[in-house]
Amino acid sequence: MSQTTNIDASLLKDISELKGTLTQRVLQVIKEAILALDFPPGANLRKAPICEQLGVSRAPVAEAIARLAAEGLVDVVPQSGTHVSYFSMPDIREGAFLREALELAAVAKVTRDLTDDQRIKLSRNIRLQQLLIEDGDSAGFYQADEEFHTLLMEFTGFQRLPDVAQNVSLQVRRARMLLLPTEGRAADTLDEHRAIFDAICAGDETAAQDKMRHHLGQLMPRIEALHAAQPDLFSKP
Repeated sequence: MSQTTNIDASLLKDISELKGTLTQRVLQVIKEAILALDFPPGANLRKAPICEQLGVSRAPVAEAIARLAAEGLVDVVPQSGTHVSYFSMPDIREGAFLREALELAAVAKVTRDLTDDQRIKLSRNIRLQQLLIEDGDSAGFYQADEEFHTLLMEFTGFQRLPDVAQNVSLQVRRARMLLLPTEGRAADTLDEHRAIFDAICAGDETAAQDKMRHHLGQLMPRIEALHAAQPDLFSKP
């Protein structure tokens, strides 16, 4: 797994309109580039082009990279440099396990406590997913898919839960991007989301969890197949 490519810093988004400290904004755009695979696994993460593209000094970039290393998205190797982490199947499996535990607990609570406003927001999201499929917008559908799950986390009323769910599934989210677009999968995903939504609206907690478990269970076999097909993207055991 030699590091043969450099990141293309021009793909970084403008930080001027973002909120937060300078380091937080730099962190956000680098993380987005990694999760979107604009910065692919194994690519050299050189600070100078990032500083030049974003118009910042080395300090906030270095701090952002240190935080990304702590999250497992970047590897800092002495005398070798810094590169985007390869996919790790153990980390992905752990992330999927934790995500499922949180999602099942969340969907059960939302089913018990669903408000009219929450039902409307979920319904709108489902309709948006349908429109994005009709438009052939894979990237847009991915975002709407993520929003569906984020809404469920937010509707639990636990303020830290959405961020916790995002953090534990970082590696899963990044691997999912490699699976887009997969023929027919968006339509299947929408059907699964509708089944979850219908069970929630019916107040059937057991069915909502069963539908969510089935939905989440579709991902790991596809990532396992990806691992077998493109082992160069993954770290060795």
